[in-house]
Amino acid sequence: MADFILYALVAGLSLAIVAGPLGSFVVWRRMSYFGDTLAHSALLGISLGLLLDLNLQLSIICICVLTGILLMSMNHQLTVATDTLLGILAHSALAIGVVLLALTGSTQVSLEAYLFGELLTISTPDLALIVTVSTIVFVILLSFWNKFLSFTVHEELASIEGVKVEKLRYLLVILMAVTTAAALKIVGVLLITSLLIIPPAAARQLARSPEQMAIMAGLIGSVSVLGGLTAAFLANTPVGPSIVVTAALIFLVLYLLPIPAKKHT
Repeated sequence: MADFILYALVAGLSLAIVAGPLGSFVVWRRMSYFGDTLAHSALLGISLGLLLDLNLQLSIICICVLTGILLMSMNHQLTVATDTLLGILAHSALAIGVVLLALTGSTQVSLEAYLFGELLTISTPDLALIVTVSTIVFVILLSFWNKFLSFTVHEELASIEGVKVEKLRYLLVILMAVTTAAALKIVGVLLITSLLIIPPAAARQLARSPEQMAIMAGLIGSVSVLGGLTAAFLANTPVGPSIVVTAALIFLVLYLLPIPAKKHT
């Protein structure tokens, strides 16, 4: 098997496995707008990295994390609706990133690659970063799973029981930011949120518990990566969009199937 195929497969599966459980919290807490804002801010990270001659992946991660922290801080002092604020920040970050990228006059990066992903050009350092980030995020999710679940179900009750709700909220957003930054090479700025929310939404149609939903979401994400890569080779389609289309088709099938009543997750 060619190295680039193996790299693409390992990178895609690594991210899909961690995006399932993490995306489940995004779905439960209705944080898809946060995901969009973080993804759009990634392009600003690329532009600043080029301007300051920094490592692009490191620049993207730093900007995404800073954006996540800023979002959480501003969320406590709102004079406008949350969705309005997120929309302003998301599109402003994207526009500023594009403008700065144009001003740099750089030919080092392909804008289309970062907008829609470029999984088949994964390099050894890219692969190492994606696998490392995925592993760290997965371990943290496992370690804090019960606490995350507790404050997701009922924040006030979790706080009474001694759970540090505010710190967990920040941690969850930071995990989203780091995962978003690592996933850019796979599905791109415009599609990363889809990878976080579609597999959990599909898994929700079958799951009878939060744990089942998280596991199934990881499996559906993995199948989507395999399906997207297969479609890319057979039909010569872009890999990132093909992965998202595969996930969307799985969701559609599960959504339309008659499924026995189950516990809500």
